[in-house]
Amino acid sequence: MSELLKRTRAVLPSWLAIYYAEPIELDRGDGRHVWDTDGNRYLDFFGGILTTMTAHALPEVTAAVADQAGKIIHSSTLYLNRPMVELAEQIATVSDIPDAKVFLTPSGTEANDAALLLASSLRRSNQILALRNSYHGRSFSTIAITGNRSWSATSLSPFQTYYVHGGQQYRSPFAGLSDGEYIAACVADLRDVLDQAGGDVAAFIAEPIQGVGGFTSGPDGLLGAFAEVLREQGILWISDEVQTGWGRTGEHFWGWQAHVAPTHPTPDLVTFAKGIGNGLSMGGVIAPAAIMDSLGANHISTFGGSPLTSAGALANLRYLLDHKLQDNAAAQGPALFDGLRALGSPIVGDVRGKGLMIGLELVRPGTGTPGDPAPEIATAVLEGCKRRGLLVGKGGLHGNVLRVAPPLTLTSDEAAEGLAALLSALEEATP
Repeated sequence: MSELLKRTRAVLPSWLAIYYAEPIELDRGDGRHVWDTDGNRYLDFFGGILTTMTAHALPEVTAAVADQAGKIIHSSTLYLNRPMVELAEQIATVSDIPDAKVFLTPSGTEANDAALLLASSLRRSNQILALRNSYHGRSFSTIAITGNRSWSATSLSPFQTYYVHGGQQYRSPFAGLSDGEYIAACVADLRDVLDQAGGDVAAFIAEPIQGVGGFTSGPDGLLGAFAEVLREQGILWISDEVQTGWGRTGEHFWGWQAHVAPTHPTPDLVTFAKGIGNGLSMGGVIAPAAIMDSLGANHISTFGGSPLTSAGALANLRYLLDHKLQDNAAAQGPALFDGLRALGSPIVGDVRGKGLMIGLELVRPGTGTPGDPAPEIATAVLEGCKRRGLLVGKGGLHGNVLRVAPPLTLTSDEAAEGLAALLSALEEATP
């Protein structure tokens, strides 16, 4: 065990997960690559859990942060804050939410916390609908609505939560149905749950593609069909875009946009974080003014929307828009999907996702469809990728899903390099 790992285990909580049998200390990054303190270079296909959205050490971001740090780093929302307002204006512009207002937070957990506060206060109800296999943060309230047992540390809850089908298809009891049949079955389940819930449910919260759950999702159009049912009872729709936002899926700027037709309602609240800050602590909520302004008590944020993080996030978002990185995600993703599917490996049960958000569910060979989860194989492939100079993530309910999510500036040569390393690691781990 390294000296730094010993110090880490001695002073930090034992429940903090750390990758690899021999953990690495990242020392610096540039573009799509990082280096550890031993000088080893890695192609980064995970970006600090989908957080390094554009590139490591992006000059525009580092310059904005350095410039702001030389002026003032912190003020809180008790004072006027030009970087925060400019960032909020830019987010409102690209939100596709009517009459949008923005509240900035230091994290996705706090963003979902704030959305739950707004919804439950407005609806005067603590009843929440969520998807099975979901993850929404590590605070007391967001753990309470998380539908993935691996990340739910307590059954104590400020909410009465009801879980509905629709978060994933591969292991769903509705697997094998056509997309239309699947949506119809999930809508019927939603109506049944609402019948049993009784009372006034406050909100339905969903990730368009479940991140920690292993990049799982229902078919396009599902959440829009849910929204039609929700509107019948005045239930609010919260779209958790912490991992799917900012064009990562390639086809849309927001994950929810794949689920709505012109006749369908948009989400009532949208939460975001991770990629917008490119590593800076940044999250937030977008909602129409009628919802955002509905709280009756005083509220401030000490760290949300600080001048420093807002300046860096604004530079990052402008770079993404100016360089059309959503288009690049759409252009680079297919080669990765095609290469992984063409392998035809007996340990790859499912390849799913969109754009530069790709999940590989690993299974034990010969165990049918869906195959038995193989977390040990996923760990072996994770280690194999590391030895080949590639960093990927791991997740899923059973810990058997590899998560591939490189920065959105990924080049075609880097996509080919990462794919080759991943394919080699998969072949090595096949029994």
